[in-house]
Amino acid sequence: MNKTYSVKASEIQRDWHLVDATDQVLGKLATQVAQLLMGKHKPMFSKNMDTGDNVVVINAAKIKVTGNKMKNKLYYRHSGYPGGLKSVNLEQLMETHPERVVEYAVKGMVPHNKLGTQMMKKLRIYAGAEHPHQSQVNKTAAKAGQEE
Repeated sequence: MNKTYSVKASEIQRDWHLVDATDQVLGKLATQVAQLLMGKHKPMFSKNMDTGDNVVVINAAKIKVTGNKMKNKLYYRHSGYPGGLKSVNLEQLMETHPERVVEYAVKGMVPHNKLGTQMMKKLRIYAGAEHPHQSQVNKTAAKAGQEE
């Protein structure tokens, strides 16, 4: 009699992934990052547990978008006061905070609940090529090289 396998928290092993956003289309990049955060690339994936890995995205300022999205795509926020709706287009957001563009795209692709919030905490985004997670990323790359 076969039993359904259930993932235990002690069995989850988190790796580090370095994703270079240079010349990548925003949506495809966000899909790839969201799948790594959720753990869908692992055989032990479970919808009700956070089985995903840590992801470091570099060069967020060098992403690409198709069509007229730079001028037409708007990001909204509200202050909570009457008439407090503010909007900024993609071009302006890329000039001031390019890492937020990637963050918002990925956030829309993970679950919209406590589990999704937990997954987003494992995402680190940097506008340039420099990041302080070099030792973690190198450690998993070296470990992956030894297994082959």
